[in-house]
Amino acid sequence: MTIRAKSARTPSTSVVGFPRLDPKEAKSSVQSLAKGLRVLEAFSGDAEEMTLSEVAAASGLDAGTTFRMLNTLVALGYVARIPESRRFRLSLKVLDLGFNAIAHKDLRALVRPLLQTLVDEVSEAASFAVLEAGDVLYIERVRAGFTRLGVDIRIGTTMQAHRTSIGRAILAFLPEARVERALAATPRHPTPSVRAPDRAELDAMLAAIRRDGHVVEESAVTVGLRLLAVPVIGVDGWATGAISVVAPAIQSSDEDLKTRALAPMLEAARQIARAQEAIGSTSFVAGR
Repeated sequence: MTIRAKSARTPSTSVVGFPRLDPKEAKSSVQSLAKGLRVLEAFSGDAEEMTLSEVAAASGLDAGTTFRMLNTLVALGYVARIPESRRFRLSLKVLDLGFNAIAHKDLRALVRPLLQTLVDEVSEAASFAVLEAGDVLYIERVRAGFTRLGVDIRIGTTMQAHRTSIGRAILAFLPEARVERALAATPRHPTPSVRAPDRAELDAMLAAIRRDGHVVEESAVTVGLRLLAVPVIGVDGWATGAISVVAPAIQSSDEDLKTRALAPMLEAARQIARAQEAIGSTSFVAGR
């Protein structure tokens, strides 16, 4: 009798080439999410419209699981049912995910050297953020040397725009209808620890920012820090993002921070606006 040695197990793939998680990875993963993504990936350029059975065959899932996944994706807006048929297709919401990733990647590549130049000039940390629904999304951040300043803000961090200085710098230079949508939007990560101004306070804050062209105040997010933020204004005259510089409040008064950083920040904002125009993202904020 011939005894065959067992070969080392490696992650296998399904009939359409989907990688399967190995046992160690599976323990720390969400299998239902993985299955949902397999359903999305089943739609290819050669199969833009598919029936339930076709999706099941392409994804390697059983019909019941595929049915539940499709229903969930339809409810979330990522898959659309084709009227008067039993076929499905991807919605434009899926394309938005891809376009957002591309836009953010391009923006980071263009913004980072401009922020680095700003940091080198003012010797303080700087950030660039855009508005996503009602949140500010931090696209890039450059620290000053090895100084951390106790700021727990990373690339990809989101915060409610009206609760933050950098967010209000954006809101102040947007159409009123866009501001209303931002305030009504459901936040990705609510920040109840940061006090939200009431509507009268917010309107006064935004009016002051429009008058001055910037905002300088002690950080509401991190105690002991002073923050200066200016909007990035696109070719249409609306804000497409904002940049901020943060410094220890004990070392910098409002006037000191403005004296050192405002002019370089305004120049950086102009350069970022040009960079956004170059990659066609000048309505990155106002259109959302």
